[in-house]
Amino acid sequence: MENKKEKTAPNVSVGADTEQPIQKIAENSISEYEKNIKSFEEMQREMQLSLDPSYLKAVSMNELFDTQYQSKPPLIDGLLYPGTYIFAGSPKLGKSFLMAQLAYHVSTGTPLWKYTTRKGTVLYLALEDDYRRLQERLYRMFGTESADNLFFSVSASQLGKGLDEQLARFVAEHTDTKLIIIDTLQKVREVGGDNYSYANDYQIMARLKSFADAHGLCILLVHHTRKQTADDKFDMISGTSGLLGAADGAFLLQKEKRTGNAATLEVSGRDQQDQKLYLIRNTETLLWELQRAETELWKEPPEPLLDEIDELVMKDKTFWEGSATELVLLIKVEIQPHVITRKLNVLSGRLYAEHDIYYKSNRTHDGRKIRFWKDDTETA
Repeated sequence: MENKKEKTAPNVSVGADTEQPIQKIAENSISEYEKNIKSFEEMQREMQLSLDPSYLKAVSMNELFDTQYQSKPPLIDGLLYPGTYIFAGSPKLGKSFLMAQLAYHVSTGTPLWKYTTRKGTVLYLALEDDYRRLQERLYRMFGTESADNLFFSVSASQLGKGLDEQLARFVAEHTDTKLIIIDTLQKVREVGGDNYSYANDYQIMARLKSFADAHGLCILLVHHTRKQTADDKFDMISGTSGLLGAADGAFLLQKEKRTGNAATLEVSGRDQQDQKLYLIRNTETLLWELQRAETELWKEPPEPLLDEIDELVMKDKTFWEGSATELVLLIKVEIQPHVITRKLNVLSGRLYAEHDIYYKSNRTHDGRKIRFWKDDTETA
């Protein structure tokens, strides 16, 4: 698969959809000012209601379609998305080499095997290694080709004892962080009497997932498998089902023969296609190479509306603004003005991913306006 050109992606829920974040624009008209005051009062009321244990916040179907929700693009198409994932396999199987491979490809934005990869800063906590071993491993894998946005650490605090603050500070200092690898989970989990209870496992994953979701990044946790086999191979992941239950997905690396170089990588996630990849390890570089995938990646069906916007509205332009009615007059797709905004709220991620076009809809004193732009630094 050919690599798409590098994009400065918007901080766009785990899954294949890639909508953009909404930024509200202040209007100077009196009517808009009054609306803002009313909105502030409504926010206060909602905050007060949220403190009432009998209050259940719910949104209508209309509200769902009228809202453009923030979502996040995949790091590696079809394989790795923002969220929290477990990467499990037996000890001494080559997991750390594959983690270094993933880290390098995300940090450079070069395709991993046949999968498009989006560039971003990577933090790799190699907690079972030292810097000398990392240096030798990376040199053997990649030679002297390096990346200035791939960072390593061989020591870190535990969850609840400083790790949360360490990760938050790193992300604050490197705002384009897309991937954090923790190798291994056992090195950062809190030690306690109920360390392996379902509740504790679930709480650990939920805590990490909350951090990943808040920052729009992926946390990949290296973990071990049990020796016992299971009908569902993902049940071989060490610990209780609380780990997998709270995670967004999991990778399972297994060798066909312990002494051989062939392995399978099975992938399962909430919002992605299950896959099984057949890999072989290069004996010279120790890189994992893809031999074949059991299934081809599912692709979104064509969406004429997005193609029309690209070809008829944004051709030779970097910015467009107008009403829904004005937009309908420019395109050939038959669609009612009151429907087009809702449809774009759902499809805005694809519009960016496929055509590099950002979308936003917001109300002004002249009515609701739709805006498209291509440059991510454009003030819209």
